Amino acid sequence: MKILSVPKEDLKQIISIFNREVGRFVFFVFVLFFDSIYFSKHVSDSQIWINILMLAGFFKMYFRSIPRVKELMIYAVILGFVGEYLFSRGLSMYTYRLENVPLYVPIGHAALYGRIFMFSKASIVRKYNKAIEQLFAIAIAVFAIIYLVFFTDVFGFVMTFCVFLLLLKRPKDRLFFYSMYILVAILEIGGTAFGCWKWPSIGFEVFEFLPSNNPPSGISLFYFLLDLGCFFIYTQRHKLAWFRLKNIRKNQS
Repeated sequence: MKILSVPKEDLKQIISIFNREVGRFVFFVFVLFFDSIYFSKHVSDSQIWINILMLAGFFKMYFRSIPRVKELMIYAVILGFVGEYLFSRGLSMYTYRLENVPLYVPIGHAALYGRIFMFSKASIVRKYNKAIEQLFAIAIAVFAIIYLVFFTDVFGFVMTFCVFLLLLKRPKDRLFFYSMYILVAILEIGGTAFGCWKWPSIGFEVFEFLPSNNPPSGISLFYFLLDLGCFFIYTQRHKLAWFRLKNIRKNQS
């Protein structure tokens, strides 16, 4: 594995950046307990406080970010709301505990998007891009296979396969989406374990040939659509800068 050839000091720096930009977001998994079935039943319904906490975290991150990340985060919030209502309320792809769309979810999409973006663009991470990418790809493949074999998660395995397939011709995006896949998987496992939301036993509660685990492994596939949407809006608002960048990349190839 390429990661084994990374110098020890550089590896420590990569881990430190991962913990700073991504690892802190994992803390939110434990916060989800306060929106759990158990907590709402035995203590109180505190979803509103999680919404406030997520908003506070979002604005803290927003005001610390560079202009490009700020703009992308706004697009992610807007598309997050649209996507959540489409997939959850419209297509019954999954269902939240109160059968609503909690405010912390689309806000969380944007915060997660921004964290992963900053991690993948860090100079030391870009230096060892291929090594980290290979490590994450192996971890994802093993994770999806385990879910398929032990939980009959055909739906998740198909989505994971699609993630790899879509990234075949997008090598520059692989690390970003592999990182996204891993973080989304952690959040999904925590959220469904607490009962904050639930996935049906088959894909979209319609396709019987797609048995699904709760949660399925490859849900990050839909974050691919979120990224494409954010990227498209950004390039449309900055057409001249995007045109120059494409020319630079063309001349360098």
